[in-house]
Amino acid sequence: MLTEQDYKDGQVLLIDKPLQWTSFQVVNKLRWLIRKNFGIKKIKVGHAGTLDPLASGLLIICTGKFTKRIQEFMGQTKEYTGTITLGATTPSYDLETEVDQTFPIDHISEEIIHTTTKQFIGEIEQYPPVFSALKKDGKRLYEYAREGEEVTIASRKITITEFEITRIKLPEVDFKVVCGKGTYIRSLANDFGKALKSGGHLSVLRRTKIGEFSVHDAISPETFEKQLRTEIETA
Repeated sequence: MLTEQDYKDGQVLLIDKPLQWTSFQVVNKLRWLIRKNFGIKKIKVGHAGTLDPLASGLLIICTGKFTKRIQEFMGQTKEYTGTITLGATTPSYDLETEVDQTFPIDHISEEIIHTTTKQFIGEIEQYPPVFSALKKDGKRLYEYAREGEEVTIASRKITITEFEITRIKLPEVDFKVVCGKGTYIRSLANDFGKALKSGGHLSVLRRTKIGEFSVHDAISPETFEKQLRTEIETA
């Protein structure tokens, strides 16, 4: 049973982030629950790596003194599963925006799909999506994008150690990716579509692992709330 002091001394909480929630909403919800349940005014709570609202899965939440360990967790290898929809692109590279272009997929075979994954293994150059929270000149990239303003984005080196295709039912291709810090799976989906001489966007994304931590050991924010209430009632 965790006490108020336990949360202040530092806890690592594994949360399965629901779809449509932002990572900050999860942090704010947990901070509010801890403060409310223990009747305290202030406690540090932070997350170790953002998940887009349209993605679900593992979010590492640190409390109290463990917020100092956030950078350590952010640097760890991550595993994702999801779906790339071929034959169409969107400005955001995912379902946040509407399809802007369509492409043929008749020439794409299962063999070509599996072969094409190989060019994305190892250290590669990747351009972050223009619809991202990265900052340029003090302004987030998605703010430029929503205003229709052109902006030059520099590529960055990222590392992908695994890119496995787990199901093909065109136009959908399911995958598992193991990658290093700074990788945008949305950009990978877009680049994969281009490499197939077509287009592609990310239609499903779930983070399944961060380092040794697995989503199988994570709980929903609702379950955390119930557990916290139970701990208070039995204290």
